[in-house]
Amino acid sequence: MSTLRVEVLDPIKLPIITKLYKAYYPSAKAKRNETIVVGYLNNEIVSLVRLRSIDPYRLLTGMLVVPEHRRSGYAHQLMNACQYNELTDKDYCFAYPHLESFYSDHGFQALEAHQLPTPLGQLFHRYINCGKALIPMQYIDKVSES
Repeated sequence: MSTLRVEVLDPIKLPIITKLYKAYYPSAKAKRNETIVVGYLNNEIVSLVRLRSIDPYRLLTGMLVVPEHRRSGYAHQLMNACQYNELTDKDYCFAYPHLESFYSDHGFQALEAHQLPTPLGQLFHRYINCGKALIPMQYIDKVSES
């Protein structure tokens, strides 16, 4: 497995992310006000994670690994880099049940919905009321504790 070069996307490169989403997830869209962390392999973006600010918190709103690069460990490399360089205890995600262990491996811990900060709790309940099965999770920064 090759090692990714991981960095926060320069906003000027957002059109590249828009193309990736159109190709692989047409119903989703990256936004200019998100922090987007990308994984490059040979100067090509093969993975990304999006973090949306909901002050003073952030919500991990999407992760994408280009299909031909899935099951290559790039999602883990990207999340490892995020743990060391980007994530704090103010970061949350709403994980699909089949991804709970993946996010747990990268420092997120499941919460009860009532433990979410109010703005995130309201958003979580909107998603649940639309029929989505999600698990609220918070990043617990153990990297800086050690």
